[in-house]
Amino acid sequence: MPAALIQHPFMSQSALAECNAEAMVQAMLAFELALAEVQEAHGAVPEGASREMRHVLDAYAFDVDAIAAGVASGGNAAIPFVKQGRAALPNALKRFFHQGATSQDVVDSALMLLLMPRLAALDALLLRCRAAAIGQMKAHGETVMVGRTLMQQALPITFGVKVAHWAIGLEQARRRLAGVELPVQFGGAVGVHSGWDELGLDFMDALAERLGLSAPVLPWHTDRQPIHALGTALDAVAGATEKLALDVSLLTQTEVGEVAEPSAPGMGESSSMPHKRNPVRCALIRGAARQVHGNTTVLVNAAAQSLERGLGEWHAEWAPLVDSALLLEGALEQAAVLLEGLEVYPEAMRRNLAATGGGIMAEPVAKLLAPTLGPDAAKRISAEAAETARLQGIPYATALNARPEVQGRLDPEAVARVTEPSLYLGSSRHQLTRALVWLRGE
Repeated sequence: MPAALIQHPFMSQSALAECNAEAMVQAMLAFELALAEVQEAHGAVPEGASREMRHVLDAYAFDVDAIAAGVASGGNAAIPFVKQGRAALPNALKRFFHQGATSQDVVDSALMLLLMPRLAALDALLLRCRAAAIGQMKAHGETVMVGRTLMQQALPITFGVKVAHWAIGLEQARRRLAGVELPVQFGGAVGVHSGWDELGLDFMDALAERLGLSAPVLPWHTDRQPIHALGTALDAVAGATEKLALDVSLLTQTEVGEVAEPSAPGMGESSSMPHKRNPVRCALIRGAARQVHGNTTVLVNAAAQSLERGLGEWHAEWAPLVDSALLLEGALEQAAVLLEGLEVYPEAMRRNLAATGGGIMAEPVAKLLAPTLGPDAAKRISAEAAETARLQGIPYATALNARPEVQGRLDPEAVARVTEPSLYLGSSRHQLTRALVWLRGE
């Protein structure tokens, strides 16, 4: 697959450089050396053996290509890796390498180690997005714009409260992801530490502490709740990030023009139309998020695994899990830049508020007319006046005041007030205050 052209651009480039085949080998090695150290501390490995293993294997150049080729015959990377590692050791140490472990212990634990820095990076990016969103919320708490439902103009809101909803979605997903545990895997051939009796659980707990992973209640070879929790948490972040990108892309449309992505040389250019400024950051975010959603489907469908070791379900998890983290990191890098440099055009928002001649204010007008004319007539008159304003290009208040049913019944000043969008914002301002308190954890 030409991944460098069709997949990698959606991913974090720094994460790609850190999360590669060599990093996976080093993570597997970290597991094996930590296991030897734990077993030595419990007297199951001769004193000094783990130190000598580390001295030899830290300096050993594992053949990554040979490990990759060996997956075809063993079904996973741990089998050829263990063969290479054992072959590199002196004869006296060979039998203590990978002692009591199985290939799934190595791969699952290595994946958790590989993902640990990625989750830290995702959290940092989400915090960066939160800070940028708070800045936009403060700057635009009083910026009135039209709210849209079913892609049509509805009633006025503030841009600040729109950003607040983006921020809350991202922060809810961040907190969910932050609560996900990355557990060590150590259970041996059938998950019961065969041959080690009660020492097996001691090894598992000590191994978790040494590697900086969480200690599970039991080995989780075919209990894939940790993967399900992680995959769906990543997907939640992807969904919140995609919501941001979708809204921004819709607001950047030429006919709307209420916001624009941050400008940068060559960013958003077309191959054939010099005038275009495409929302490319939004496209990259949405493209990455859609891939994460697809990966999550694979992970969710692999949650039920057979007996004591999955056949194919476990194997199907690896790429989607890692790819999701890399894609999401790439999407959040774009989202942070987007929120930090988003260009907001209040004048365009005011223009669009007036696009219907003020007809979006038909709801409060109907409320004002109802006590005098009755609800049905009030609704009809407010709607007819809105249509007149749209067709004739006149202010909604003018169209209303011209109606014989309104003349003499409503003060023109009251009509002017009820047709002013900035006076019909509901709880927008209070929502903004409440959101800021929650986002700051106050």
